[in-house]
Amino acid sequence: MTVRSRIVQISAHGGPEVLETVHVDVPSPSAGEVRIQQRAIGINFTDIYWRTGLYKRPLPHPLGFEGAGIVESVGAGVDGFKPGDRVAYAQSPIGAYAEVRNVPARQLVRLPDDVGFDEAAALMLKGLTVQYLFRQTYRLTEGETILFHAAAGGVGLIACQWARALGVKLIGTTSSPEKARIAKENGAWEIINYTTENVAERVLELTDGKKLEVVYDGVGQATFETSLDCLQPRGLMINFGSSSGAVTGIDARMLGDKGSLYFTRPVLGTYISTPEALATAAQELFQLVREKKIRASITKRYAFDEIAQAHSDLESRKTTGASVVILY
Repeated sequence: MTVRSRIVQISAHGGPEVLETVHVDVPSPSAGEVRIQQRAIGINFTDIYWRTGLYKRPLPHPLGFEGAGIVESVGAGVDGFKPGDRVAYAQSPIGAYAEVRNVPARQLVRLPDDVGFDEAAALMLKGLTVQYLFRQTYRLTEGETILFHAAAGGVGLIACQWARALGVKLIGTTSSPEKARIAKENGAWEIINYTTENVAERVLELTDGKKLEVVYDGVGQATFETSLDCLQPRGLMINFGSSSGAVTGIDARMLGDKGSLYFTRPVLGTYISTPEALATAAQELFQLVREKKIRASITKRYAFDEIAQAHSDLESRKTTGASVVILY
């Protein structure tokens, strides 16, 4: 049975003003799909990359990858979900900015009863990102010291909490004393204000002259060389985001000159490409939530017709923590 739904899409690249709300017909779920009545939608920087054209696909197209809601119906061959189930997802086909949508069952996880829809929309993509960064790309161990840029952002605050849970000393970067306070409250060991301090020099001061084995950089272009300067020989630079612009035109000789460094650009989809991998990562995340070692730091809640404002606030760095759209 077809139902009507509002979605947010773009027909041109640009600022928040290009976001447009349209009504579409959502068909019955195909084989292997689940129809979801959405209750909450996550707003992430990757959505901005698509809106501005840093990432491209044919126009017009919808936006959004993360949400949570209730199963309305299931397509043929779906055994793991039934109508009424509470579910969440983090790497669906693009199109999470919708009231109702169809999602492949293999990309869904069942939402524990003690995790709210808004929490799930705030935690899934960001939390699973931290899971693969800390537990798979480079498996952190107790006592290590790391550098994590943008520590007061949505991913950053979860990283601060997860690092504390692991017994890892997280040095974070922020742009203001207020953001530094929030990051420290969430578990950061030390904070560097990158607007007033030299990050690489301050890292050496905090570590008694020792450079780091790993740096986590979701900022990209603006912090790339600084991140490399914080690494010890054969250290690992993990560039997982591009909030300041993509890192392009890398001269590989620079990695050698700075100590035979390693560089990687991981993406979440690689790490949760199977239902089993997704379930394992989500289970670890939800367990930490249940143990109250990680909580959703939701600082902004928006109505569906306020998504453009949500983009504006996130892009102008007016927010800390997570931003979610509420549909209930």
